[in-house]
Amino acid sequence: MQGLVAFVKTLGPARIAAMGAVTAALIGFFAFVILRVTAPAMTPLFTELTVEDSAAIIKDLDRQAIAYEIKNDGAIIMVPKDRVTRLRMKFAEGGLPKGGGIGYEIFDKSDALGATSFVQNINHLRALEGELVRTIKAIDRVQAARVHLVLPERPLFARDKAEPSASIVLKVRGALEMQQVRAIRHLVATAVNGLKPERVSVVDETGRLLADGSMPETGVLGASADERQIAFERRLREQIESIVTSIVGPGRARVQLTADFDFNRVTQTSDRFDPEGRVVRSTQTREEQSQSGDNAQGQVTAANELPGANAQQGANNRDQSKKSEEIVNYDISRTTRTEVIEGGRVNRISVAVLVDGAYTKNDKGESTYAERSKDELDRIAALVRTAIGFDQKRGDQVEVINLRFAEVPTQTISEPTGIWAMLQFTKEDIMRAIELGVMLLLSLIVLLMVVRPLVRRVITPEKAAAALAAVTGGSALPAPATANGADAGEAALTAAPNQTTKMIDMAQVQGQVHAQSIQKVGELADRNPNETVSIIRSWLHDTP
Repeated sequence: MQGLVAFVKTLGPARIAAMGAVTAALIGFFAFVILRVTAPAMTPLFTELTVEDSAAIIKDLDRQAIAYEIKNDGAIIMVPKDRVTRLRMKFAEGGLPKGGGIGYEIFDKSDALGATSFVQNINHLRALEGELVRTIKAIDRVQAARVHLVLPERPLFARDKAEPSASIVLKVRGALEMQQVRAIRHLVATAVNGLKPERVSVVDETGRLLADGSMPETGVLGASADERQIAFERRLREQIESIVTSIVGPGRARVQLTADFDFNRVTQTSDRFDPEGRVVRSTQTREEQSQSGDNAQGQVTAANELPGANAQQGANNRDQSKKSEEIVNYDISRTTRTEVIEGGRVNRISVAVLVDGAYTKNDKGESTYAERSKDELDRIAALVRTAIGFDQKRGDQVEVINLRFAEVPTQTISEPTGIWAMLQFTKEDIMRAIELGVMLLLSLIVLLMVVRPLVRRVITPEKAAAALAAVTGGSALPAPATANGADAGEAALTAAPNQTTKMIDMAQVQGQVHAQSIQKVGELADRNPNETVSIIRSWLHDTP
């Protein structure tokens, strides 16, 4: 303990304070390194969060005492990698994240007593837009959506009424089909009173117009002519490719199909009469009977004056007539037919099918090409005709040609096996290794640049004290005032230069040992002036 106390006293207060500060800094640094190395790997829990969703998720994580990190102003939340799957399922059960849309829950905490009609209308509009956003996001391939509704108020005493409109911005994964776009338009239109589907505009995140809200929809199904033609051609093309590739193999067939459509709307009215289908409509019968005599009966002649002449003439000259007439009216059956033919009739279908040949391996293991037979091509053409509903009167054409495809250089990816497969690191593993390497490098720099000089600094006073003890004979205290003591002091002072030089060379502390030696000799002369004078006199006496 006395040696330890003496060692501490030789250090001095300033050096002890510096050592304490450096030690505390080293402890803090190594504690940070240990915590950083042993900390679990963090991975994103959710990205592109809104402020509301981020606040709700952080509150729940604090309640569960789960470590997390916040990046990108709260848009990204990092959690330990081993707990991310369970946390996502737990938050999904609670309906988080909501996507930033505010639905009808906006009325849950509102003060309806002091709210004006304007505020209520704005809240209702915001709630309706938020609910529509949530519904649209439930559609496949839709990642995010924004809905803006324009619901004009009808002014009093006005005959004309402005129609409502809507605009939708979608962020999709991949591409949306036209049927999905139409479904979104009709979904929004039916959810808003008075809104028509043709008044809804749809735009994707790249600014591409998916549906124009200023032009009405055409066609029976609300699709334009081009959309119907493209959908028809794509459907037939997929059917043909499915059949042909199942025969020649995947990737060995190319199908091009063109359909000629007639989009004119035709209205036809026809009347048909059936002469065999007669029906009696009415019957009219008329009979006439008349009787008349000779006009000469009333004449005065000699013959008429004879007895019996009038009776004979009356019997001979009387004229009688009888007439019968019948009219029958018939109705012939008549059929009137009015036919409306909507636009979109197929006038002609042209199909071009290009198939690759067959590849086989010879005895040497080399791949050889062989053309397909005409019989096989005819059977493929027959299948294509059946798939498209081939009609020769309509002018349909089907061509199946066998040509060799251009060889595309394939890049084979060799998958490592054995120990190399175990050395396949992911991006996270590489970043973790880099982080650990940086920590190790900093630790080595601290050890070499801070700890090592500090240890050498602490050991230096001990060597200086040993050198001084060797110079002064192993003790700093003066010897008693005797002849032997004077001789010992004289011997010590005589051998001091040689011993000091040796110790300086050995310990490489030349300046410090020399200063401490002079200080000790001065203290010895102050305490023993008589002995010091006698020693100096003896030096002068011995000097020649």
